[in-house]
Amino acid sequence: MTLEIDNVTMRRLWLESNGLLAQPDGPVDVVAIIKKLGFVQLDTIQNVSRAHHHILWSRHRDYREPMLDAILKEREHIFEHFTHDASVLPMDIYPMWQKRIKRLKTKIHNASWHNPERVEEWRDILLDRIREEGPLSTKDFNSTINGEKKVWARPPHKQVLDYLWYTGHLSTSHREKFLKFYDVTDRVIPRSYREQDVPEWDQIDWLCRAALDRLTVGSLKEIRAFWDAVDPTEVKNWAEEKKDALLPVTWESASGEWISSYALNDIENRLKALPDVPAKLKILNPFDPLVRDRDRLRALFGFDYRLEVFVPEAKRLWGYYVYPLLEGDRFVGRIETKADRKRGCLNVLNFWPEKGVRWGKIRQKKLNTELKRFARLAGLKTVVWQD
Repeated sequence: MTLEIDNVTMRRLWLESNGLLAQPDGPVDVVAIIKKLGFVQLDTIQNVSRAHHHILWSRHRDYREPMLDAILKEREHIFEHFTHDASVLPMDIYPMWQKRIKRLKTKIHNASWHNPERVEEWRDILLDRIREEGPLSTKDFNSTINGEKKVWARPPHKQVLDYLWYTGHLSTSHREKFLKFYDVTDRVIPRSYREQDVPEWDQIDWLCRAALDRLTVGSLKEIRAFWDAVDPTEVKNWAEEKKDALLPVTWESASGEWISSYALNDIENRLKALPDVPAKLKILNPFDPLVRDRDRLRALFGFDYRLEVFVPEAKRLWGYYVYPLLEGDRFVGRIETKADRKRGCLNVLNFWPEKGVRWGKIRQKKLNTELKRFARLAGLKTVVWQD
């Protein structure tokens, strides 16, 4: 039996899985949001508010920037590691995350830029200082780049700190103004999580199941890519082993194409429990999990989007940092904004309604309301539309 899901329902499923259908009330539960999403990607760019803060704020409007840093510093509920980029994850998945750490270690050792001699030279120096002095950042060490200074070149101490972090010897202690402080993992990750010895197959099973649970409906490729912790063969073997727990699904794309995927066998209960789609308009971050997979975004919503931060200015179609605008279950536009913290204002630089979207007074009022909320997240007082 293959379950068919129309495009409107698929959009609702994806919105619900990403925590964008429910209307939050009560205190902000940052850890619960991260658990629902699986992880929240961190990003350095502070165009208005950094991506991780923006993502959490999109799920609860009372979220404010200091909240995540405070929870990370507690070393109890979340930890930081590498999914597709640096991310924060729920602490209780740490025993399952050893598969990802092992995969990263293999990938690094096979990389052309990996320098075992450099690791050997710096490893004990870095670990001994951190053990003795406590959490340290890259600014607490001093080494220089030898040879040609390429764009992504890093000094030796930074390369080895990253290596030790990727491979689990060091963990993120906390961040100060986004500067990462490293500590030995034994002092960051609680013993109860570090000492769990989970068989590798059980880790694979958990990672695949947890990915599909958050995707709600997904292909083997999407399951593999969700955490980037298992390889294609492992996902294929898992799907064959667990076929009784999976339900074949075909879902309708925005263009009318029907796509073959899988869902966990509780999918029909999830469909019945779907809440209504709110009519509010949301400014989403380019790294938001709803839009991060651009192929899935295009197939589900017919919305073609890319972030043009690394595109030369003359070749940009839109702008440096452009935010998607979601209204209900439809993307209705894009907006380019930037914070001016000295003047305390959020500047609107450009705005583009999507083709076929009629932009009237009601939508403009929704957008103005959302811009004011967005400004408050960054501690800004006013919104200024540029000419």
